[in-house]
Amino acid sequence: MTPSSHTHTRAQLTARFLRMLSITLEQMSLLQGAVSRGAFAGLASRTAELERETDVLEAELEDLCLSALARPLSDTELHFYVMVFRSLADLERVGDYGRQVGRDLEALEPLAQTAALQDVLPMARLLSSMLERLAYAFAERDLTGVRDVMRLDSEQVDALYEQLQRASLTRILENPEDIGAALTATRMARSLERLGDHVVNVAERLEANMLQAGD
Repeated sequence: MTPSSHTHTRAQLTARFLRMLSITLEQMSLLQGAVSRGAFAGLASRTAELERETDVLEAELEDLCLSALARPLSDTELHFYVMVFRSLADLERVGDYGRQVGRDLEALEPLAQTAALQDVLPMARLLSSMLERLAYAFAERDLTGVRDVMRLDSEQVDALYEQLQRASLTRILENPEDIGAALTATRMARSLERLGDHVVNVAERLEANMLQAGD
């Protein structure tokens, strides 16, 4: 691959990779807006539409990576394309979890004004911050930003998830009639926690790639 060809391919790949991250940011924004406003109509279809765009981008990125890997590459270029290729499954799952939470929220709209479902908002906000930092770190090769993503997950996402589980159990014990909302909140929190795990998987690969490249 000539230098100019590599530059063009990498630019295409970077744009699509960043778009995959921005799609999940859109999903998080839709979820937060729906819970804040108590308006859920169309949420499932909109988050599913965004997830389908993720699937299209995943296929395009796979083709770009495989095309690049079939040509002569420097070690640095090789490790970069392998890092991206291995991260695609994680980004696809990130979109899946965003769709699942959107579906759950719309299906359980009558329960959505309860405090139990409001508990998912801090997790969604935190994940949005992680996605924004990961996108910047990928585009700018920012090692500090990558490590911030991993730190936020280990220090805050996991803590929020455990806190929400405890709150849901307390609500079930104190108000058995609220069990539907509490269980729904727990399921959505689990989806968001798993979403964060996949974001961290990408961050860890990006960190390793930057260290290997000497960034």
